[in-house]
Amino acid sequence: MNHRTPKTAQPPHSTAIIGLQWGDEGKGKAVDRLAADHDVVVRFNGGANAGHSVVVGGTRFALHLIPSGILHQGKLAVIGNGVVVDTEKLLQELEGLEGRGVKTGGLVLSDRAHIVAPYHKMEDSLREELLRASIAGDSSGGAASGGGDIGTTKRGIGPAYAEKIHRSTAVRAGDLLRPEVLREKVSRACMFKNSQLSGMAERVGGATARDFVPFDPEKISRDLLEHGEKLRARIQDTTYLLHDLLSQGKRILFEGANATLLDVDHGTFPFVTSSSTTVHGIGPGTGVSERCLSSVLGVMKAYTTRVGRGPMPTELFDDIGNRIRERGREYGTTTGRPRRVGWLDLVAVKYAAMVNGITGIVLTMLDVLDGIDELRVCTAYEIDGKRTERFVPDGPELIKAKPVYTAFKGFSADLSGVRTLEDLPAGARRYLEFIENYVGVRLALVGVGPGREQTIECGG
Repeated sequence: MNHRTPKTAQPPHSTAIIGLQWGDEGKGKAVDRLAADHDVVVRFNGGANAGHSVVVGGTRFALHLIPSGILHQGKLAVIGNGVVVDTEKLLQELEGLEGRGVKTGGLVLSDRAHIVAPYHKMEDSLREELLRASIAGDSSGGAASGGGDIGTTKRGIGPAYAEKIHRSTAVRAGDLLRPEVLREKVSRACMFKNSQLSGMAERVGGATARDFVPFDPEKISRDLLEHGEKLRARIQDTTYLLHDLLSQGKRILFEGANATLLDVDHGTFPFVTSSSTTVHGIGPGTGVSERCLSSVLGVMKAYTTRVGRGPMPTELFDDIGNRIRERGREYGTTTGRPRRVGWLDLVAVKYAAMVNGITGIVLTMLDVLDGIDELRVCTAYEIDGKRTERFVPDGPELIKAKPVYTAFKGFSADLSGVRTLEDLPAGARRYLEFIENYVGVRLALVGVGPGREQTIECGG
């Protein structure tokens, strides 16, 4: 009987970057910072609804589908199978980067990544219009049931993920290289979508109903095949690629899009995105086990923001909120929408840290709080007269939560040039220590400005 010598298990040497709030925490900067110590950067979820901003040498780059590691020459950047890809936007993003001197030859696209088609975007827009109309006719504003519009970016992300579950009409990147398969799938999808969307457009009425034109499967197929030819050299089986790289001892950095509180299972449902945004999305989104991870870094702002609809217990509507928004440049990378701003919600952060099993915290935007006399941190909720320190990952229930605050004396100092914890003002150090103690996880990095170099290494 022949026996094969078992392979020695590869030591874990990879890292995950996960958002701990409602997104926009500065994950792109964290990925950019850590990419130098890794060989590959992989995006495993979401679509062009997410955006990462990175400032390199005073130049700002806004990335939507392409992993932030592309800004490091010689690094492989992988769009995994868990991402839904708008090929038109991807090609525009590649062209924009190349036009600014960024080499993009290292970008690879999974042949199993699903494609966002024009009918997905139309469906996304029509659904939001119909849901918004339902709010107008509901005296409760939809708050009681968590109903009404979600506040999506209308990029077709949710409908594309739904198409993936429907299976027979879903287009994957590999299909862009198989004309007959693509045409059959698109033709089938248009049959369903034209019937469905014409009824939705008629229900919305007005200009939308008059302007709706049924989708032409031949035109959509022709456009997608053209995109496929432009992307042909990049489309491959990334699951085997990543496992081959791991077997060679390469280090992988997994880049999450959106954030934990927007996770379709663990976030503030239904006001969430349509994918698994936590560390647990890495497996299905790439085909690589979480066992390869040696660290999971959770990224959080020194305060709280979110975009779109949904409960946000610590939201501010006063001058302090406006000050934080302007100081923090809190406008969406993808949409330009002003972000909702609030005090730091540690109840939410601790929950997100627990769900992801994070090993270190990356805190960003500490400099934005400079000059505020009193800082507040939410450390508990009151819901129906009862106090709890447990987060409520359910929209209709979280709406009831009233924040219980712990107050801190603020600090006033220019933090842009600070590079050690010891050089921070005492008020800032107290603030950071409280966060560490409450969450129960050490700080690894602290951001004190938008630049790549404006980071304090904490050794956590």
